[in-house]
Amino acid sequence: MSLAFDHHTPQTFVDPYAADPAQTAWPTGAGQDMDYLLPPPNPAERLSIPITPRDQRRLALHAALTAAGIRPRPEDRDAIDQLSTLSPSTHTTLQRWLQHTV
Repeated sequence: MSLAFDHHTPQTFVDPYAADPAQTAWPTGAGQDMDYLLPPPNPAERLSIPITPRDQRRLALHAALTAAGIRPRPEDRDAIDQLSTLSPSTHTTLQRWLQHTV
């Protein structure tokens, strides 16, 4: 069994990240379903699972690091988990330090 390829038919490829869509002649149908806005969350569909204070501090630490321009790496997980066990006042101080690094 052999596959025959038509090498004479030109194929159009447009990299959506390499060109400005307003200046690109998109092939028919391409680019139309690439991006869309998500609807806002419905409060009635929220889960009623409480978040522990330790998990709240862990999430807040991730947010503070990200806001300070420090991207947490996967290998930082243990350190972040250990920092999340510290007292709330220590955690507040840590966040204040991170906010002043920006």
